[in-house]
Amino acid sequence: MTTSTSVPGIDVPDHRGRTGLDRAGRDLDRNPRVRVTGVELLAAGWHVLRRTTFDYEHGDGRRTTEQRETYDRGNGATVLLYDLEGATVLLTRQFRYPVYVNDHPDGMLLEAAAGLLDDQDPETAIRREAEEETGVRIGELEHVFDVFTSPGSVTERLHCYAAPYRPSERGAGGGLAEEGEDIEVVELPFKEALAMVGTGEIADAKTIMLLQWAALEGPFSR
Repeated sequence: MTTSTSVPGIDVPDHRGRTGLDRAGRDLDRNPRVRVTGVELLAAGWHVLRRTTFDYEHGDGRRTTEQRETYDRGNGATVLLYDLEGATVLLTRQFRYPVYVNDHPDGMLLEAAAGLLDDQDPETAIRREAEEETGVRIGELEHVFDVFTSPGSVTERLHCYAAPYRPSERGAGGGLAEEGEDIEVVELPFKEALAMVGTGEIADAKTIMLLQWAALEGPFSR
């Protein structure tokens, strides 16, 4: 029987079966200027919000006590699908409430296919996500770079890939209805997609980085 002092996610399992969520970061010792002194679990829904207290040594030798809140949603992967012969890219459009509530006109965001790893390795995860969202079964896959998406507060590291596709081999895509996904697959001329960064029609950071990589170093730089 759970006692009144038991906390889901700490000493008893939460709704996802997790315990010890307040332990993250306590054993970090890679940076001698940082010493974690406390971790408080603020919320544990599907993802985890923590407040961490740590001692920090500044460049001038001063030591201060700092606090940071971090949102842990796991790591993710994304892929830019391109058809070099047709000079097109394959993107998705779906409703994103967080951007809608922060002044995006309608919340319908144009993006490269992406998703959380869900305990898979990045390559396996992005192959899964690409097929679910766009209907493309990836063959050749190129790792481009890894980025931290919002390092001031979100722990997520995003593994970024690029892969060719053949329009004739596309499936339906559209996402998983049982997960509430309603995804439109959008094929665009690469030059048009790149121009849409400048107009603000493409405003998703991972997609912008991959499009610019494709223009400067990737398949459309040649």
